[in-house]
Amino acid sequence: MFLSDLPPPPVAAETIVVTAARGGEKRDKSPASISLIAPVTVERQGEPLLASLLRLTPSASLAVAGPAGSQSQVRLRGAEANHTLLFIDGIRANDPAAGNEPRFELLSADLADRIEIVRGPQSALWGSEAIGGVIALSAQPRDGASATAEAGSHRFARVGGSAGYRAGDLTVGIGAGVQGARGINAFAGGLGDRDGYRNAVLRGRLDRVTGPLTLTASGFGIAARSEFDGSDPATFQRADTADSSRNRLAAGRLGGRYEENGWTLSLSASRLGSRNRNLLADVEQNRTSGRRDTLSADVARQIGTAHRVTVAGEWTGERFTASDTVYGGFSNQRRKRDQSAVTAEYRGETGPLIATLALRHDAFSEFRDATTFRAGAFVTLGGGVQLAGSWGEGIAQPTFFDLYGFFPGSYVGNPELKPERSRGGELSLRAVTGPWRGAVTVYRQHLRDEIVASADFLSAVNARGRSKREGVELEAGWSGGERFNLSATYAYLDASEPAGRELRRPRHSGSVAADGALGRFSYGAALSYTGARLDRDFDLFPAPLVRLGSYWLGSARVAYRVAPTVELFGRVANAFDTRVVDVVGYRAEGRSVFAGIRLGAGR
Repeated sequence: MFLSDLPPPPVAAETIVVTAARGGEKRDKSPASISLIAPVTVERQGEPLLASLLRLTPSASLAVAGPAGSQSQVRLRGAEANHTLLFIDGIRANDPAAGNEPRFELLSADLADRIEIVRGPQSALWGSEAIGGVIALSAQPRDGASATAEAGSHRFARVGGSAGYRAGDLTVGIGAGVQGARGINAFAGGLGDRDGYRNAVLRGRLDRVTGPLTLTASGFGIAARSEFDGSDPATFQRADTADSSRNRLAAGRLGGRYEENGWTLSLSASRLGSRNRNLLADVEQNRTSGRRDTLSADVARQIGTAHRVTVAGEWTGERFTASDTVYGGFSNQRRKRDQSAVTAEYRGETGPLIATLALRHDAFSEFRDATTFRAGAFVTLGGGVQLAGSWGEGIAQPTFFDLYGFFPGSYVGNPELKPERSRGGELSLRAVTGPWRGAVTVYRQHLRDEIVASADFLSAVNARGRSKREGVELEAGWSGGERFNLSATYAYLDASEPAGRELRRPRHSGSVAADGALGRFSYGAALSYTGARLDRDFDLFPAPLVRLGSYWLGSARVAYRVAPTVELFGRVANAFDTRVVDVVGYRAEGRSVFAGIRLGAGR
């Protein structure tokens, strides 16, 4: 049976969100603002790269520097691109060798099929980088096997599959996929060479449950190549060049969980490694590599059914190296740092009220220690109406590139930088009545010591004063079971720094999405809006501000099951052939069409 044949989970069901609390939390009883993109939605929308689905989340601004496979940055609630913390199957996955940014351009739909987005500062739970919020990817366990093949415009091709097995106390799941495209000329100045990409992913997970003990082993690997138009080596201005990057990201995790008599003990160890190589006409120019080791232990005590106390300890060590072949070794670096943290969290429920408190202390090897706090409350008012609010703090260490990066004529790192700190709150009014749901959320955050470009744009400094992010989010949806499901979002954002308005953040954004199944047919369609934004044109001095126009993006996928385990489908992206420019000088693909086949058995 195809996943498309299964009804989506109820909107307000007891869906556990693993990143909203250290021990997980039910979505319909969380003070935090949460969006869930379920596996059935991922399949019906049919996007080969998961980042595109984030456009369906309020206050998630996606900026892609060219066609598919190009650098993709997500800014939650106006935060910086490296202020979103990414987990992949429980592994902290921000790339230490690429400015600690999540590598959204590398995340294929064969890597995961469930997306959690928790908006707002979460550092009291998860530490550094969780200023704008947390995004967690996972793959739901399934029995049987399935495979997909697809091809279309710009010589796009994709082959992928997954398989699952359950026997007694053992569950095993694996998935893999390869995709790529010849692409288009990313340079917005006219005709030129095409800039394409290739991406291969592999994931696996094993769980064994023996009475109160659960043992888990999981991991993933990503290998990708992306072609792009960079800068002329002589003038440092954007040009139609033969630049490319080769990226490797791999991680593994071992964990154990023991539950008995109201006590839960969890232990885990993980390692993530990355390597990034930049080439010009296939000649290596420079490379960076990073490694992150994490050890974590949680002890939780459930007191009755209403109270839970969790204490967690964590140690993280990061390593960073950089080298070049064209600058005489001036960019060479070998750095390391580590941090340890202790977190305490309380969750209590009494009648219609739920309260949460979290306190975390981080001890950094290279910076001053930091303590962060988070508090939340959730009240059921009756008649399906709920009121939720939270206040929290966030921190972000300067990245290795901020501190030590070097590119002649364009950037020199600043080892004197301090960590960024944020604090703010939100208030949300929610309603769930039958198949309908809706929410109105207002939020406000202030960021201190924001890391910004220096006056000459050749380095980075901590800005004086405070940066502001405040806005309103509207969400609505209707769940009609298997046949028809509808969701809509709108977000208003006012994001500014002491020097003026923040770049690449639209004031207005929104989306409408629908999916369902009828007989042998299944479908998914989405329409997203990105409002006007500001960017800088670094080809001109002194890098003047440029207005990027607003745009609508439409997509759709229709599938027909010709046999119990055979499905044919067609898909269209950028259906209205909109001109999309998220970064000055780079453009995305126009209207594109695709067709494919899906084979599957089990569920």
